[in-house]
Amino acid sequence: MPRRYIDLSVSLETGIASDPPMMLPEIEYIDHLQTAEQVMMFFPGLRKEDLPGGEGWAIERLNIASHNGTHVDAPYHYHSTMNKGQRAITIDEVPLDWCFGNGVKFDFRNSPDGHVVTPDEIDAELDRIGHDLQPFDIVVVNTSAGEAYGAPDYLMKGCGFGREATNHLTSKGVRMVVTDAWSWDAPFGHTAQAYAKSGDASIIWEGHRAGMDQGYCQIEKMTNLDLLPDSGFTVSAFPFKIKGGSAGFTRAVAIIDA
Repeated sequence: MPRRYIDLSVSLETGIASDPPMMLPEIEYIDHLQTAEQVMMFFPGLRKEDLPGGEGWAIERLNIASHNGTHVDAPYHYHSTMNKGQRAITIDEVPLDWCFGNGVKFDFRNSPDGHVVTPDEIDAELDRIGHDLQPFDIVVVNTSAGEAYGAPDYLMKGCGFGREATNHLTSKGVRMVVTDAWSWDAPFGHTAQAYAKSGDASIIWEGHRAGMDQGYCQIEKMTNLDLLPDSGFTVSAFPFKIKGGSAGFTRAVAIIDA
């Protein structure tokens, strides 16, 4: 059967607003002419002119965090415990069946930046789509952040999911959620404003903290979510294994049977 593939992952790059300043990735590009001597070291007597065009290989050196680029967060990222007191699993322990499954897309692009989605809004979106959530469905959330990736205001764009809304999803067996925003939660700048008014610390990172109640994974900084249908597609997003890590990079892809 013919299939269509949609790339859901952003490219890791420098010089754009993709993370807070202290978390921005650094990439050193080392080209073919710079590495000719590296090749020669492996083969005594080899001369640079013996190499095609005098070229070696191209490589890159990275100074990055596991949360740069499109990545899967493990429950360990949110807290040291999950499932009401159990040890939180790290990214190398995430069950593979959480990472490949039927996708359902929520369209919250019209929600105000900083809005915290409620369980009722989730149910209304499911009614609009005509979908009943099943265990291991992968919930993909298209927010206003998707079109702003790399722009100066990216970190302030998009709505987020709080603890109640996240628990509403995990109570139905969802174990992987997806957003095109920097965070599954509302942008920190908006949450900081709300906290300054209320003094209620429970609203800080509350969607992530829902992992303390039920372990789950989330994928942040997705792209091309606007190209997806509401349902009828498969998401593949297996994370890179970092021993004991809180997250792993992923080349997330949507698969649509034509």
